[in-house]
Amino acid sequence: MASRRRVSSLGLLSPGPDSDYGSAGRSEWLDVDWRAHQRWVEVHGRRVNLVDLGSGPTLLFVHGLGAAWQSWLENIPQFARDHRVIAMDLPGFGWSEMPSQEISIEYYARFLCALADALEVESAAVVGNSMGGFISAEMAIRHPDRVQRLSLVSAAIFWQEYRRAKPLVSLARLTNAYVGRALARSTNTVALRPRLREAALASAGIRYPHRLPRELANELVRSARRTRGFLPALEALAAFPLREELPKISCPSLIVWGAHDTLVGARDAGKIEQAIPDARRVVFERTGHVPMLERPARFNRVLREFLDEEPEQREGAERERASA
Repeated sequence: MASRRRVSSLGLLSPGPDSDYGSAGRSEWLDVDWRAHQRWVEVHGRRVNLVDLGSGPTLLFVHGLGAAWQSWLENIPQFARDHRVIAMDLPGFGWSEMPSQEISIEYYARFLCALADALEVESAAVVGNSMGGFISAEMAIRHPDRVQRLSLVSAAIFWQEYRRAKPLVSLARLTNAYVGRALARSTNTVALRPRLREAALASAGIRYPHRLPRELANELVRSARRTRGFLPALEALAAFPLREELPKISCPSLIVWGAHDTLVGARDAGKIEQAIPDARRVVFERTGHVPMLERPARFNRVLREFLDEEPEQREGAERERASA
């Protein structure tokens, strides 16, 4: 018997049992020759590492703090079937060089526009996770002509309002050099030891790290290095309020969250939905901070429906919700 879908008080969609956690079967990304799609692009005088594959409307993926383009491994192959998909290491993260300018949320939004120029992309659908969602929202506000549609995934837009924000920044300043050296030496060890690997992924906000496919878990741990951009980006997150600017976002927006996000609370999803004029939210139960990796099939389906939706369909859905 098919399980009954439950309605969540937090949003529009609630997953059923946890059988869909992680990948079902063999993940598509394992069969992609990623080196064939890797590119180095110079932006603002610095080299940026990215993957660029597929053709069609452009879809731009933006990772979060301490992460890299591999945050989108479970999503890129799905959308590259009919989109041009670009996922980069933000300057100061992954293998991209540190920027020549001071790291800030505003800088990263300008960087995305400059990257689009370098890749001859006039406008794109932009999807950002955590800090990447914060950056994507800033891009949509300051450069609305460059963002066709916006998806904010566990976006850290209100993180600077949390009580723990400033103490965490202070702690990061004190331990940055030590932690960076320790992580550089131990990344492979952590990736190969299940308990250490699960602890590392849990600290990144993943709800059930032991249920992720081993290959994906290993890749995430290896790619999540403490780079030179980590501390200034964390400081930028804690010092840039955006709440009052959100109503300026004019493009259709999809907000995706995990109900058990321990890093950025799911209540923020409702606040962001209320602030953005043309927005809707979807909250996955028993899911943490990275829904696109924890529930990839469900996330890909929801995002695809959003990207493919015609204006008439959206207007009808808005009227239906307004009358509910």
